[in-house]
Amino acid sequence: MAGATGAALAVTGATGLPGEAATTTESASAAASPGRKGSHRRREFRGMWVATVANRDWPSRSGLTAEEQRAELLAHLDTAVERRLNAMVLQVRPTADALWPSPFEPWAQYLTGTQGRDPGWDPLGTAVEEAHARGLELHAWFNPYRVANHTDPARLVADHPARLRPEWVLPYGGKLYYNPGLPEVRRFVQDAMLDAVRRYDVDAVHWDDYFYPYPVAGQVFADDEAYARYGADFPDKASWRRNNTDLLVSEMAARIKEVKKHVAFGVSPFGVWRNIATDPEGSDTRAGVQTYDDLYADTRKWIREGWIDHVVPQLYWNIGLPVADYAKLLPWWDAVVRGTGVGLYIGEALYKAGDPAQPAAWQDPKELSRHLELAATYGSVGGHCFFAAKEVAADRVGAMATVVADHYPTRVRPPKERTQRASAPG
Repeated sequence: MAGATGAALAVTGATGLPGEAATTTESASAAASPGRKGSHRRREFRGMWVATVANRDWPSRSGLTAEEQRAELLAHLDTAVERRLNAMVLQVRPTADALWPSPFEPWAQYLTGTQGRDPGWDPLGTAVEEAHARGLELHAWFNPYRVANHTDPARLVADHPARLRPEWVLPYGGKLYYNPGLPEVRRFVQDAMLDAVRRYDVDAVHWDDYFYPYPVAGQVFADDEAYARYGADFPDKASWRRNNTDLLVSEMAARIKEVKKHVAFGVSPFGVWRNIATDPEGSDTRAGVQTYDDLYADTRKWIREGWIDHVVPQLYWNIGLPVADYAKLLPWWDAVVRGTGVGLYIGEALYKAGDPAQPAAWQDPKELSRHLELAATYGSVGGHCFFAAKEVAADRVGAMATVVADHYPTRVRPPKERTQRASAPG
């Protein structure tokens, strides 16, 4: 997620719940006394991200035994239950690899320490089964294009698709990426992700904020050849790139519903679509990154077209921050989703709470609780997702415990989403 890898700094440069009665409320918008401290919906999304890239959250380090890995995973699931959450968003394809026995890509190195080595168990299969046993949804989180956090293809396992198809890969910013401008790449990454959807009872497919890579000063993403081959019908490269991302999203949306109609599709974009100074329809922000212009991701369009079932914008800033104020971004996103049928769940920067490097607001354990209190006054907001699992468990200054005490008096079910066949890409 952007918050854990530095992009947030760019603003300045389920099944039922065991043992609990069923609710008849079908909509996340059916709130009890919105705006009152402690108010809560009878259905709302309460999720946490579990990042596996670089062993950020889980496994705690590579090379643990299968039993140790499994025990750590179950501990995260149990923590989610203790915090009265109802969804785990588990990163299962962090770097063009897999946390399940995929016929398309190698086992992730973050399990054993060696890419391609069988860990001796099925992490995704176990996660789905154990999450559902606890009344939690399991959202499978995939990164579409990132191949490696280095630029040396020789460090990839010998039969890695990026080594077998070197023409698919571009180095940029110290990392390797699949080229989003190639139709064969787009089809391959969709096939690789859909394998998990076919084989496992996941509740949703989840993408984060990485499409085209975040800009790196002084470097060029060298896709001129692909643009020359496929971009003739577009006024400029930026428009072509945005169309490539639109195609990735719209095609994946349609294919998910073809495989399993009930599986939801959600995206968690960087929290600023465009600044108001760039576009009068943008948010009242002065962020250094705009998803539309810099990541070539028109997230607002995906909502309006109904390609996604829910959106989880990463509003990783405190209330009152001048360049990106949580209190200004919240109503902007509420207005974007209103009337579309697309669910809105807010991504929350739990990892910032108590971090001495963060602004003073984040030293207050009640900052996140105020976020939820404010969000309860907006009818389109159907819940929150917390970054990330390590902090949900450790809770450095008690910010998560405060959220639970103030807003999560009981466990509830996630929203019932309107999942429908996406319209065909235009």
